[in-house]
Amino acid sequence: MKPFILFNDKKIDSFLFMQLSDLAKTLARSGDWEIEFGFQSYVDFRGRKIYVSHFWDNRPKEEKEHGLKSDVCLRTVGTLFHTDMAQVILFLDQVKQTAIPHFAKQLFMLAEDLRLEEICKKERPGTKRWFRTRREVYRRYFQSQLSANLTRSVYTDALFSAIYLLLTSDSPVEDIPAMNEAVDRMMPWLRRTLPQYFDAASTKEVSRITLQITEALGEILESDMLNTYFYLPENSYDSGETGLTLSDLKRTDPLANCDVLDKEKRGDEDVHEQEMPTWHRETSDMAKSFFRFELERGSRTDLLGSSARPGEDGDQALAMVQGSARQTKRNDYAKRNEVVRSDDYDRSGKGKIYGKENRYAEAVFLVPYPPSREHIAAYEQMKTEILPYQKKLKQMIEKTLEHKKIQPRTDLHAGRLHKKLLRFWTEEQPRLFYKKQQPSPRIDAAFTLLVDCSASMYDKMEETKKGIVLFHEALKSLLVPHQIVGFWEDPNEATETKQPNYFQTVISFAQSGKEQYGPAIMQLEAREDNRDGFAIRIMTEQLLERTEKQKFLLVFSDGEPAAYGYEQNGIIDTHEAVLEARKQGVEVINVFLANGEMDEGQRQTIQNIYGKHSVLVPNVEQLPDFLFPLLKKLLYKSL
Repeated sequence: MKPFILFNDKKIDSFLFMQLSDLAKTLARSGDWEIEFGFQSYVDFRGRKIYVSHFWDNRPKEEKEHGLKSDVCLRTVGTLFHTDMAQVILFLDQVKQTAIPHFAKQLFMLAEDLRLEEICKKERPGTKRWFRTRREVYRRYFQSQLSANLTRSVYTDALFSAIYLLLTSDSPVEDIPAMNEAVDRMMPWLRRTLPQYFDAASTKEVSRITLQITEALGEILESDMLNTYFYLPENSYDSGETGLTLSDLKRTDPLANCDVLDKEKRGDEDVHEQEMPTWHRETSDMAKSFFRFELERGSRTDLLGSSARPGEDGDQALAMVQGSARQTKRNDYAKRNEVVRSDDYDRSGKGKIYGKENRYAEAVFLVPYPPSREHIAAYEQMKTEILPYQKKLKQMIEKTLEHKKIQPRTDLHAGRLHKKLLRFWTEEQPRLFYKKQQPSPRIDAAFTLLVDCSASMYDKMEETKKGIVLFHEALKSLLVPHQIVGFWEDPNEATETKQPNYFQTVISFAQSGKEQYGPAIMQLEAREDNRDGFAIRIMTEQLLERTEKQKFLLVFSDGEPAAYGYEQNGIIDTHEAVLEARKQGVEVINVFLANGEMDEGQRQTIQNIYGKHSVLVPNVEQLPDFLFPLLKKLLYKSL
């Protein structure tokens, strides 16, 4: 795990990334759109992604925030709703015939962005300061680019820089330095033509003006542009927002056989009149058998089906049953003896119930093995170290959390008089008294301690184990049911369509009150990557099956998630998982035992994900003092 997300070796604040994602979904009026960073800002309709530009990296905080937000606003409020896709496709086709297509596409994108900018400011007046900052930064940039390109005699790029300055100038007499003789002769005409962009009310008009300018300049410019300042993605506009056509969905791989069933071939089979495209070479010999479906090797047929055949009562009775046994693909983790795969995993590979980012994640539960002598000795040593703090944490939990209620007892000969006195007249020996419910010594709560076993926990795992042992001993002494689970993802097994996530339950709810299972905590080790959002959702499901009134999920982690294809949207997915759990009544708390000084970036990232419900302490000795006010606050909130 890392304190910041890395994009092309550049850092960006995770909270800002979450802001941009929320902004994009709000302005696009759809939760399907995602934010990604690219070399330029544009819309990927196929992937439903909004790209914001690396241009804003390494700039002052306010300029970077305003610039990135203006990128999002331009692409959502502007491109998605006010750019005519058909005209863009037509322009791309026409521009191929020009001498300077690269220049033409960038000029079109520049002019279209300026048109969309005015629409954004009109529809969303609060964005004016973003675009004001955007224009100031871009003007400074193109002024430097104009000088640099003139120095290198790259006149096409210099002319483009000059065009930007002319289009965004507050003065009608913007000073443009001389370039070469041919370009200088065209400048008066260019100054008269460029203002037509200000009157353009549609993508079509922007396209027309751009093609007019491109045709004129194509005769005097010797070469096309070298640099890319504005990007027009050609492959993104050809399919509209759907991204797929009917032909994309059709199967194109050839059949193994190209023979066609003889329609005249007849046998003594029971003939049905429905038209069903189910005949293949394997079933060419007519027989009284159930239809075979989903054959990998078949024959082409000229039988056409107009609709699906209705199901019949006898179909399932004749169907063949396929066993679920298969060869294991598990890794040889040390002393692991059994693997249990989650039944909630959708075997099509799309675990939608666990979030879009985890649609290919698979939960693999590891059954713990008996602790070794070394683990038992290390556990006893750790118990001795945390003993002074165990009593303090135990008292804190006992005073803070609610106790279970004993049901009231009725039909007694003595106690409080019941309001229902009819039995006094209807029964010979009526029992009219009851006793109120009393609090039980047992606390009405369940805990899950979820431990991040990623590689970045290597230098913090010992301190984290101390915190877990402290919790385990305190909860065990109070007879509070709890489980302790380590989680990680194996990057060597992860692919685009399958990401196994391992859950090592070292202590289950059933074992939490028994003395001999404590040393299993020492089996937790720093391993690979971590997919926090997926793990939190899995553990939330298990907690919701518990009958206790109060449910707590303590996540022992040192920062943001990092897994296959998860670095960019992992923070948002984890934050959403936390919010979903809290809506269902599970209190999610992050516990970060830093084992010394805490990095400010990690602190900020954790607070971005978990909000104020996070405990960041430098060592285990201070854990009870930090945890008490948080648990007290959560209890008062639930009353």
